[in-house]
Amino acid sequence: MSLVNTVLFRKLSSSARIFHHLKKNFFSVTACNEQKNDEHVMHVFDRNTKSLQRERAASAQDANVYDYLKDEIGYRLADRVFDIKRKFKLAADIGCSRGHVSKHISPKCVEELILCDMNRFNLDSFQVQKGIKVKKHILDEENIEFEPNSLDLVISSLSLHWVNDLPRAFKQILDSLKQDGVLLAAVFGGDTLYELRSSLQLAELERRGGLSPHISPFTEVRDIGNLLTRAGFTMLTIDTDEIVVTYPSLFELMWDLKGMAESNAALNRSLHLHRETQFAAAAIYQQLYGKADPETGKVSIPATFQIINMLGWKPHPKQPKPMERGTGEVSLKDLYRLDEIIKDVKKLKDDDDQKN
Repeated sequence: MSLVNTVLFRKLSSSARIFHHLKKNFFSVTACNEQKNDEHVMHVFDRNTKSLQRERAASAQDANVYDYLKDEIGYRLADRVFDIKRKFKLAADIGCSRGHVSKHISPKCVEELILCDMNRFNLDSFQVQKGIKVKKHILDEENIEFEPNSLDLVISSLSLHWVNDLPRAFKQILDSLKQDGVLLAAVFGGDTLYELRSSLQLAELERRGGLSPHISPFTEVRDIGNLLTRAGFTMLTIDTDEIVVTYPSLFELMWDLKGMAESNAALNRSLHLHRETQFAAAAIYQQLYGKADPETGKVSIPATFQIINMLGWKPHPKQPKPMERGTGEVSLKDLYRLDEIIKDVKKLKDDDDQKN
């Protein structure tokens, strides 16, 4: 590795630590918001700007060109609804956008669906499957208002990561659910667009002598678990997916992010990115992460999108509960013998059945 590259990587490591520290502080503040007054909420995102951004993206003539990522994630989330062997009488899709989840929801799963979005244009631009009753409701994810104990299911795909006060949003969702109601949601995780982030940081360090976080802060899996638990959800299931999309260059990636309404225009700070910095970032991106096609020789760049999927239940007296501490019959140190233990337990049960 050359001396120049060594210096650059050292700078990247330092800037990454700075960004991680800022992100950690951001979510530490967010996680504590439930214990503070609203005046202490950190308003990272401008909700009015985000509303205009979504409306502009949805009203574009080629809006469907940029739906590929959200459609894929929406389909996967709808499939998780299908995995729950229950028909929900009343469900709400919060931040439904262009119906990336709702259009895949089967009438076998949901009887009535409330479509919620910040913009009327989104609500009028799609239909759900036949057999599902539909209501449309203008709603900002910052203020989720439903009748208490009225919903059986709440779904949300790629909208809650733009909320300033996640603890409050989760608490409002919990209050709106009936007992044993379900929250199913997907948000972008902390490793999303790490290639773009590091390339921009290196470019700014080289061209400007400093850096600014040009990518929105994303939450981590552990943060989501803590926030859901503090809100009051039980029986949590949290996992992650990674979707890697290839682009010709950094510029096509940034253009698609704008078309998806996922660009950073809603951040409450100056975001000017100098032209020379953009070209430097494109070159660094290609150098560090670019992959050449063995047949054509053309170089493309990967962009990683980490998806955090979450499932939480509102408490109900009949829900399964963990056994009391100390009542376990198998030690964790014997897990390597699990097959033998299961066979022994099954044999004992068969012997008891024969005696009876």
